[in-house]
Amino acid sequence: MSSAALGAELEQLRAQILSDPALILDDKDVMRALVAASEREMGTNIVDLRGLAMERLEARLDRLEETHRAVIAAAYENLSGTNQVHRAILRMLDPTQFEEFLRNLGSDVAEILHVDAIKLVLESPEAGPDPALERISDVLVVVEPGFVDDYINLGHAPTSRQVILRQAVPATTRLYGQRAADLRSEACLRLDLGTQRMGGMLVMGSDNPHTFKPGQGTDLLSFFAGIFERSMRRWLA
Repeated sequence: MSSAALGAELEQLRAQILSDPALILDDKDVMRALVAASEREMGTNIVDLRGLAMERLEARLDRLEETHRAVIAAAYENLSGTNQVHRAILRMLDPTQFEEFLRNLGSDVAEILHVDAIKLVLESPEAGPDPALERISDVLVVVEPGFVDDYINLGHAPTSRQVILRQAVPATTRLYGQRAADLRSEACLRLDLGTQRMGGMLVMGSDNPHTFKPGQGTDLLSFFAGIFERSMRRWLA
């Protein structure tokens, strides 16, 4: 390119920048290169406070953008989880027979919630193998009194929390059968089935260790447990 053509192109670029400075100001890489060139011309004995301030503002802007993205991701995840639980509740309320309710719980509801196993655990003085119950559904498990508290606490101090999340499933086939060996995380939902009724619990197991873990929010699962309790009271009545 000849010097005349290069000069004309530079003059055209200069005129464009003067007419619309945002072309340069909005480009971080160009602005950073210009500031670096300015610092080199000033030498090493001069501290450019304006340049330092700009670097700090850029770092703060980057942090704000990261926080903004994190907040949006968390809001989207929360909305997605809310919709998921609402769909599971609506599907749970569809059956008109208790046997269908249990089958639906272990199939459609479990699929909507993206869990690999759901078990309804009810305490009874007459706990033990019951062919009649086994014919109804493999979701229902009848256990002896006190089992729910022991299972939730796992030897730790008693807790009154309704929802317990953990990344360890007890090494027992009592609830999940042979599938227990494949499960990596679990949610235990304590159930209040009404006065003069024994304890109950709804457990959800997943082969993903990150599906349930301590520190996660439990509001949605508490809401699900509240709806489930009311449905069970209706069936038990």
